[in-house]
Amino acid sequence: MNFQALFQPQAIAIIGASSREKTVGNDVVKNLVNQGYAGKIYPINPKIDELYGLKVYHDIKDLDQKIDLVVVAIPAKFVASAIDEAASKGAQAAIVISAGFKEAGNLALEQELAATCRRHGIILVGPNCLGVINAEHKMNASFAAIMPEVGNVAFMSQSGALCTAVLDYAQELGLGFSKFISIGNKAALDELALIKYLHEDPQTKVICLYAEALDNATAIIQTLKELNRGKEPKPVIVLKSGKTAAGAGAIASHTGSLSGGDNAYQALFNQAGIIRAQSVSELFDLASIFSNNPLKEIKTVTIITNAGGPGVLTTDAVVENGLEMAKLEEQTIKKLKSFLPAAANTHNPVDVLGDAVGEVYEKTLAVIGDDRQTDAILVLLTPQTMTEPVKTAQAIVNLRKKTDKVIAVSLMGRDLVADGVKILKDNKIANTTFPESAALGLGALAKFVAWTKIKEDKPLVFNDVDRERVAQIFKKAKKEGKTSFPEAEAMKILQAYNFPLLKSAVAKSASEAKQILEKFACAVAMKIVSPDILHKSDVGGVMLNVTADNVEAKFQAMMTTVRKNKPQAKLEGVLLMEMAPQGHETILGINKNSLGSMLMFGLGGIYVEVFKDVTFAFPPLSKLEIEKMIGGLKSNSIFMGARGQAAIDQKSLIEAIARLAQLAGDFPQIKELDINPLLLTAQGVKVLDARIVIE
Repeated sequence: MNFQALFQPQAIAIIGASSREKTVGNDVVKNLVNQGYAGKIYPINPKIDELYGLKVYHDIKDLDQKIDLVVVAIPAKFVASAIDEAASKGAQAAIVISAGFKEAGNLALEQELAATCRRHGIILVGPNCLGVINAEHKMNASFAAIMPEVGNVAFMSQSGALCTAVLDYAQELGLGFSKFISIGNKAALDELALIKYLHEDPQTKVICLYAEALDNATAIIQTLKELNRGKEPKPVIVLKSGKTAAGAGAIASHTGSLSGGDNAYQALFNQAGIIRAQSVSELFDLASIFSNNPLKEIKTVTIITNAGGPGVLTTDAVVENGLEMAKLEEQTIKKLKSFLPAAANTHNPVDVLGDAVGEVYEKTLAVIGDDRQTDAILVLLTPQTMTEPVKTAQAIVNLRKKTDKVIAVSLMGRDLVADGVKILKDNKIANTTFPESAALGLGALAKFVAWTKIKEDKPLVFNDVDRERVAQIFKKAKKEGKTSFPEAEAMKILQAYNFPLLKSAVAKSASEAKQILEKFACAVAMKIVSPDILHKSDVGGVMLNVTADNVEAKFQAMMTTVRKNKPQAKLEGVLLMEMAPQGHETILGINKNSLGSMLMFGLGGIYVEVFKDVTFAFPPLSKLEIEKMIGGLKSNSIFMGARGQAAIDQKSLIEAIARLAQLAGDFPQIKELDINPLLLTAQGVKVLDARIVIE
């Protein structure tokens, strides 16, 4: 893809240029002309001859010159043919601002547009977007009025309206952009392609994204692992809307119901090393921390403050965000005591007291800058009578020039500290309105850098699985129009992937059940087999401690009870399963959502919906990722041998999760799968119950 044609075009044609002010076609031309774009600009409109001092061409065919980029702002039904004509003039990139495509129910028009661009090898941004801005080249190929400052933050958004608000807000905060992209409907160019480009862009240090919906979690995870591990990392910060939206449609499995809403996105962000912003203001705070600091490992923070209360609050925030308060060196404390008042606190947080002037801050900063126990410095200032925000800000700027420590600042207040804040902005020092935001940013930086350093194993793969057997089961089911596999059939699928199962068999009659139990020579659990019954215990479809002596009577009793409670259900017999040993009941499952097939593991049995102590991840999974899933549970300490209990066999649990990840990857048509319970014991794991639903 020729991204140079998109971001550094030498010549741009605007199809749909307009003489009417406050229209998209007028604003794009006005922005290019008035905001300093140095390339050639060719407005296209059959009804006018001149616009902003430029000759207007009646048809793009009239152009004798070659163009790199075409911006289109005409009715949707004419856009594809306009792209065809632009291609004949050399266009290698297109920004389609026009609306009226998929978002208006016209999917066919959007597909035609994407196909046209693919045919000509044209990069397509949009349709239904605001446009693209490259501040470094003074190119504002959008209908946003503001040309942002040049900076090292790239921003892309699925919402054009949010783009304009971000541009306005960024001016106030002094945040500059390397690239600014409104991606609209993503008919051809999506976030992942842009992330790959921006990662190689020398002007970009931080990538910010507002997302309403993403696709293909596995591809995003694998790409960001490749880009940010072993190379110069570039953080990706995402503001994701729709956190509380539940998944659509009826969900039969526990895994499906628990993985709805925002859990899938959080799993994606965790695995891909993506930093998540919870609000627009947090997005800016995080961008400021990351763009204005070196990406280096930090564990310890020293706080410098002129007020005790904010110092204590910020200490809490530092610890809550996974960092430690630095234990200052003895020589550091000694130096601080040499010039700070006796009432000052020379331990961390360092309280220079409310009457501290700029010179006091400067001396304190110099000492802390040399402290070898301090990885990051968080500077607080509250405006008091003797406070000197300007001199204090300048002292921080001076420190920045002398140290590579991570620095975050919170000059608290508004008008009283405004001049100091401006100095910090002008000198690219990270400043947040409130100190808790600075602590959160430092914590995020620490977590991201730690994630980039992980030397991860390759995904666990097993060669002892019978993939073909499962493929045949699903093929036969598809032919019969069958999508649901109750326990007995689900066990056959799990058996093909070598899951540890208890002895089991299906009996269609009481006499057959007796013969099976005589062969098993052990007590069993007896469960009804029916494609119409998901929760067997609710209808009397489960009996325990059934033996060869009482199985015939219990078989008849179960059939009578289930028929009474579920008269319409098709009863196919019973599943006889060896009684399980004592252990911890957990749940292991698959749910397919818009991001792909996702695994869930957590506390199971009857507690799964009550405590909802579960974790999620997208396959393929390495040993380390599986260990993180297990370790992410609140109940993990119970499994590991709390209060003198025997610890579970973690190796067999890791293997079971890895086998399910392989099954999910091999068969993406699995829509829902529950292994509930998966019994954990000191001797290994056992699958006690399962159900599967395919698309």
